Amino acid sequence: MKFGVEIPTCTAGMMHPVPFATAADVVDTALEAEQLGYYDAGGNDHLNTMQFVRDAWAGPPDYFEPLVTLSHIAARTSVLRLTTGIMVLPLRDPVLLAKQVATLDQLSNGRVLLGVAVGGYRDEFERVRPDLADANRAELTRETIESLRALWEQRTAGYHGKYVHFENVESYPKPVQSPLPVYSGGNATGSLRRAAELAQGWLPAKVGPDKIAEGRARIAGYADAIGRDPGEIVTALQSVVCLGDTPEQARETFLGSSFDLFRKSLSRTMTKGVDLDAYLAANLVGTPDEVCARVDAYQRAGLSHLTALLFVGNTVEEMRAQLRRFAREVLPAFP
Repeated sequence: MKFGVEIPTCTAGMMHPVPFATAADVVDTALEAEQLGYYDAGGNDHLNTMQFVRDAWAGPPDYFEPLVTLSHIAARTSVLRLTTGIMVLPLRDPVLLAKQVATLDQLSNGRVLLGVAVGGYRDEFERVRPDLADANRAELTRETIESLRALWEQRTAGYHGKYVHFENVESYPKPVQSPLPVYSGGNATGSLRRAAELAQGWLPAKVGPDKIAEGRARIAGYADAIGRDPGEIVTALQSVVCLGDTPEQARETFLGSSFDLFRKSLSRTMTKGVDLDAYLAANLVGTPDEVCARVDAYQRAGLSHLTALLFVGNTVEEMRAQLRRFAREVLPAFP
């Protein structure tokens, strides 16, 4: 099992309070993750403050652009893989994004893992890209993945989709990795189909082992239908981590943090129909022994990578204390 850390590029106001991390804190968290033996560090992606964050906090949060941040981290690390957890593709121009990701892969000597998704907040999309306010974001995400592949793999590339258009683009250098690993993020059917048809991995969030097994089976069916080997498709997971000496302490720490605001903000999308107890059971919230048992269950369901783990904490130090404890008491159980 591989384990990765979500560095707080864009977590203030969502998973953490406002204000939260400085730029130095974000980078230092990644450096410590490498020292502690984590496989990857991931940064999430927001170009605008979502409405629920504006409503909940008096001041604006700092959101650090993930690719620029990861580029700086690449220069200060040697083996840590650099993940986007997650890049919101509908916010991004594909020609520029292809160039940025290929450049980062070159600078890091092939350490990039690109987690991508539709995004959980339509209001952010409509404010950043008002010209596409009526777009189907799932279709736009598919077109962007397809166009990224063309730009990375062809001498000259063009794309003529409903939303994405460019002509005769020569984009060099190419990524070091071929193919550069793309993980399709999300829990919906479209995410599974994109994983099976276009990506190297599936990256759901905050679901239990039963949903992992079910999703893997559906991906295998979609892959078989197009003649692709399902064994080529990795299954990863993003989960919330909150360790405590007792189950009650872990639960209280979670409820005393900003994470529950984040959970409620997705009640119409990702967490629709999921109550608090089910949410906690589908994440890594509990004692270290309980969390190890859940990781083992995930592994038996076919999971191979816990990436962009969201460590609970109302301060950077509290968050990093959770990160350190997880490294001491969970990582050694899964060499």
